[in-house]
Amino acid sequence: MESNSTATKPCFSFCLFLWFSLLVLKANAEVHYHDFVIQVTPVKRLCHTRSIITVNGQFPGPTLLVRNGDSLVVKVVNQAKYNITLHWHGVRQLRNGWADGPSYVTQCPIQPGGTYTYRFTIQSQEGTLWWHAHNTWLRATVYGALIIHPKEHSTYPFATPKREFPVILGEWWNSNPIDVIRQALKTGTSPNSSDALTINAQPGDLLKCSSPETTVFPVGPGETILLRFINAAMLTELFVSIADHQMTVVAVDASYTKPFKTSVIIIGPGQTTDLLIQTNQPAGRYYIAAHAYQSGPPNTPFDNTTTTAIITYNNQITIAKPKLPVLPAYNDTATVAAFTAGLKSPGPIKIPEPVNENLFFTVGLGLFNCPSRKTCSGPNNTRFTASMNNYSFVTPTRQSLLQAAQLGIPGVFTTDFPASPPVKFDYTGNNISQSLYQPIRATKLYPLKYGSVVQLVMQGTNIYASEEHPMHIHGYDFYVLATGKGNFDAKKDTAKFNFVDPVRRNTIGVPVKGWAAIRFVADNPGVWFVHCHIDSHLTWGLAMAFLVENGVGKLQSTIPPPLDLPKC
Repeated sequence: MESNSTATKPCFSFCLFLWFSLLVLKANAEVHYHDFVIQVTPVKRLCHTRSIITVNGQFPGPTLLVRNGDSLVVKVVNQAKYNITLHWHGVRQLRNGWADGPSYVTQCPIQPGGTYTYRFTIQSQEGTLWWHAHNTWLRATVYGALIIHPKEHSTYPFATPKREFPVILGEWWNSNPIDVIRQALKTGTSPNSSDALTINAQPGDLLKCSSPETTVFPVGPGETILLRFINAAMLTELFVSIADHQMTVVAVDASYTKPFKTSVIIIGPGQTTDLLIQTNQPAGRYYIAAHAYQSGPPNTPFDNTTTTAIITYNNQITIAKPKLPVLPAYNDTATVAAFTAGLKSPGPIKIPEPVNENLFFTVGLGLFNCPSRKTCSGPNNTRFTASMNNYSFVTPTRQSLLQAAQLGIPGVFTTDFPASPPVKFDYTGNNISQSLYQPIRATKLYPLKYGSVVQLVMQGTNIYASEEHPMHIHGYDFYVLATGKGNFDAKKDTAKFNFVDPVRRNTIGVPVKGWAAIRFVADNPGVWFVHCHIDSHLTWGLAMAFLVENGVGKLQSTIPPPLDLPKC
């Protein structure tokens, strides 16, 4: 009895300390409540007034400011005529796929007149993320920044900035984006390019009817400024530069990086980049400018406008135009490769090993034959499609994948997505057999055991055409081991892997006619979407999903669905 009593004393003290520590931690964390009303709002751009879908009448939508460890409760009321869901891009949503948002993947959409409350906690994440609609093309106007500051009494791992600004890159169509994609699907061709690129929803003063509303960032001399770039564009990867100011990249996708100095950044749809500038130039006004990185075939249409915002010292007002930076050529793949190679983690990383799942996924475009008695406007009377491992993803319509998986509902999906392409071929060659052009339409998931170490090589293909694909994995960050040109060769290219300080991301550009190798631990149970963040490619089926099985006990299992989860 005496020995038991002696043993309980330190346990009691430790447990009391642990309980008190948890109370302190919980007290420091906040719960942020927001009401998001999805509604129609008239907006004027490029001399046109158009009714768009917004959150709370704001374009871009509200910026959400939280700290690492805080929770969010976002009540969404849908007053628009479209179904909608919201995705909190890059938030890991540990065990909580119900808050992830992709339509018919983790939830049925919120129908017109409906309500759903997203509840989730930010866990061990800091930096810049964002939120956006995740069904049809509502993302064109329904998006906003999600900024995660360090915990209270913690600091950035770099010089504390005097000011910080979200810089959201986007696109503007004079017509309704929903009509743009509907017309493309009807004809089988590519959707029309946007009419302008934007910074914080403004085209900038190089375009007509846009000068008075151009986004302006006021600064003072001798300051450190943190700019949080987000690419919310639907179709366009972007080069960005700032006149006469060197940029130091300090984070991507809410993961800190080794400080990396550059005169230009490349940022794909879905990606974020945090950078510092020093206001060490003569007092004046300087353009931030962005234009497209066009990695597709030479004759591919794209938005070739240049969007601008202005950094102004001491709110100077002058009739002189700000200085414009030099941007790379639209097809400058060498600059893209150099920027990607320059991104590293701040220090040595313990890479997860050994690898349990060695996966090889092809990603790219293809063509479907035109249905009988119809005329299609794609190449040779076909219609565009896209696929992974020769399967073009079919989105369910009667039940979400996560609900079907949790409730054991049959007939919604199968779990036989292949670990490698069913047919091996010269993926980036110029003479690919037309028998490979047409993928198989299916809803296939790849199952992963909880805790397994996954190495995934995503290989771009030249089926019909090749271009860079920004690939996003929901529910996960991953280490980028390497990217490269041509067909991946395991014997030769594995030697190029960075096992020391690879950058961590949630969206990675698979280079045009090239590959990207990533690694992560499947420690988040649920159904997690994997897709290209160029929305026309997603619409055409460039997607799949991982089904990560529950582990042992509640802490390794998906939580029960919320009571207000929308019904299909």
